[in-house]
Amino acid sequence: MAELSLSPRALYQDVAELLRERIFSHELVPGSWIDELKLAEEYGISRTPLREALKVLATEGLVTMKVRRGAYVTEVSDTDLSDVYHLLALLESDAAGVVASSASPAQIRELQSLHDELEKEVGNRERFFALNEAFHMRLLEIANNRWRNQMVADLRKVMKLNRHNSLLKSGRIEESLAEHRAIMAALTARNAEAGAQRMREHFKNGLEAAA
Repeated sequence: MAELSLSPRALYQDVAELLRERIFSHELVPGSWIDELKLAEEYGISRTPLREALKVLATEGLVTMKVRRGAYVTEVSDTDLSDVYHLLALLESDAAGVVASSASPAQIRELQSLHDELEKEVGNRERFFALNEAFHMRLLEIANNRWRNQMVADLRKVMKLNRHNSLLKSGRIEESLAEHRAIMAALTARNAEAGAQRMREHFKNGLEAAA
């Protein structure tokens, strides 16, 4: 294995990011036991920074620590998924309403540009996934509530654990894109109520596709 290039920040933070990427790619699948000895050897580190990294991931909900059994990649139940989508719908619909009411013309154009890129990437699933998340996170940044942003970021990490990602369902990418068009139409029209409603519908349909 190639040597890891770790940045000057705390070692455990780099290790947490490496593990996070492996969890999101499902190299470490939900429900699987995390072999600390093997990982420490693979990364060429002691178990101390590895355990600190696992604690970080546990606070994010990505890892579950079991007494005398070690760390496991969190499994997302149907109830977990429903709860996460419910909260995301509340938080992001609120953000959409704020953006429709108070975003600058330049910020609306920025969201439109991201949406236009999304339109072009329907046939490229990985690129579509990345742009879809970028659109949602930029909308949140424009709404400018760091506490909401932090909660959404954590919830989206848990959502990524779901093996049946809503966008993987046949036809869902096209449906999601149509929902984004409706959201953008409401934002451009400066209709806060419609923007919030379209966002709620977007997450409702996403949950149905992910279930």
